[in-house]
Amino acid sequence: MLTYPTPIQANSALTVQDSALTIAGKTFHSRLMTGTGKYRSIEQMQQSVVASGCQIVTVAVRRVQTKAPGHEGLAEALDWTKIWMLPNTAGCQTAEEAIRVARLGREMAKLLGQEDNNFVKLEVIPDSKYLLPDPIGTLQAAEQLVKEGFAVLPYINADPMLAKRLEDAGCATVMPLGSPIGSGQGITTAANIQIIIENAKVPVVVDAGIGTPSEAAQAMEMGADALLINSAIAMAKHPAAMAKAMGMAAEAGRLAYLAGRMPVKAGASASSPQTGTIAD
Repeated sequence: MLTYPTPIQANSALTVQDSALTIAGKTFHSRLMTGTGKYRSIEQMQQSVVASGCQIVTVAVRRVQTKAPGHEGLAEALDWTKIWMLPNTAGCQTAEEAIRVARLGREMAKLLGQEDNNFVKLEVIPDSKYLLPDPIGTLQAAEQLVKEGFAVLPYINADPMLAKRLEDAGCATVMPLGSPIGSGQGITTAANIQIIIENAKVPVVVDAGIGTPSEAAQAMEMGADALLINSAIAMAKHPAAMAKAMGMAAEAGRLAYLAGRMPVKAGASASSPQTGTIAD
């Protein structure tokens, strides 16, 4: 079985300094979140979570409670003393459904020992074909859940105005999609995500559509605070290896963003100095 080292840490001699990811007052050192669905086995999911170095893992509350295929025993499969559970409202088609499932998720987290866990990944998706989130239902559910003391992490279309409304409503993050969920199309909404990043005062988590580590790095280079990646890992030929690659890409992209890329120029610019050359 392949073994993986801990995530690469930036050399302490580097002048670039980074702060930890903070969501609703809780601090995380990994900027990669992973999911638990679509894996071919529980064992592959366990190996991938460890290999990724992630500290936040999403769990579909309804699928765990109904023991849906692939979710039997899932709640007991991970060490919740080391991983922060992010219950999600996957499968909910209305705001009312999502609110009920969020409450169940909070109780599930408590049963697994996370008494102070009030996080919820909010998904309201009535469309079964394209799986695009309902902006109105999401906002309605978010407003109610914030009133009930939840730290709401809403999954949304890459809509800057909606992101602002959700932030104003008190959400802990905004989670714009890079492209349709499970599509692997990459960051097709880059222009809108950039606007969201530039204006948000809460962490921006790019969620859905990322298919490769290069796309994960791209999102982080844009200035995203974190990523949530599930399908690209679970559906890879070797999920644990892909999980490790995604963790490294998140780190590389973040460091590149902090370092500051070179300016884009219209023409070429020699990388070697023109002075001190040997004369003909």
